[in-house]
Amino acid sequence: MPFDIYDFRADHRNVLVTPEIRARIYRMAPGQVDSRHSHDLGHEVFLILEGRAEFTIDGDTHILEAGQMCIALSDQIHQVRNLLPDQPTIMYLSVTPHIHPTHTDRNEDGSAQPPHFPPNQNYDLARADEIPLADLIHAQVNAARTVAEAAQLNLRTQQQMATALLTALIQHDQEAAIAARNRMWEAIYHLHKAVYAFDQLWNDFAPRAVQEP
Repeated sequence: MPFDIYDFRADHRNVLVTPEIRARIYRMAPGQVDSRHSHDLGHEVFLILEGRAEFTIDGDTHILEAGQMCIALSDQIHQVRNLLPDQPTIMYLSVTPHIHPTHTDRNEDGSAQPPHFPPNQNYDLARADEIPLADLIHAQVNAARTVAEAAQLNLRTQQQMATALLTALIQHDQEAAIAARNRMWEAIYHLHKAVYAFDQLWNDFAPRAVQEP
């Protein structure tokens, strides 16, 4: 199956947007300063590809150049400044997970501003904009039910397989121990898939749920 190839000198946009990750090639204009913000759930990775930028993360400030990277963990307030007055700074960044409201803007004292849900077009997405809002709401509830059912199944499987695993370890039965461990993983896998599907619906639905002021 063919895959896409991106060039940081030409592609300045989001290249992958899912609940698990938002990946972007980001071009900061000369002298540009981004707003102070944090991510409620996501860790953000920055890798400088070209240029020079000042990063302030959780009150600590450093200057990064091409080839260097840094990370802002979830809830850490951060701000980026392009230090070049006449050239852009280009970087790769990713936020994982990418769950709305995705950004929490911060006041000068560090306090959080009310949550804001930017439209999907801001992330180069429009997949849900043609779906009636009522259908998205019903799908959101159904996805939440699926998560709850998957969580209950996961709990039962963990309980049963924990007992089986302990028995296998006591009996030095390697094959049975591996089988029990693998059953535990299968339940965890299906739970995470259900959560990701729920997160995707939430990301589609949340920006359209109410009219932003």
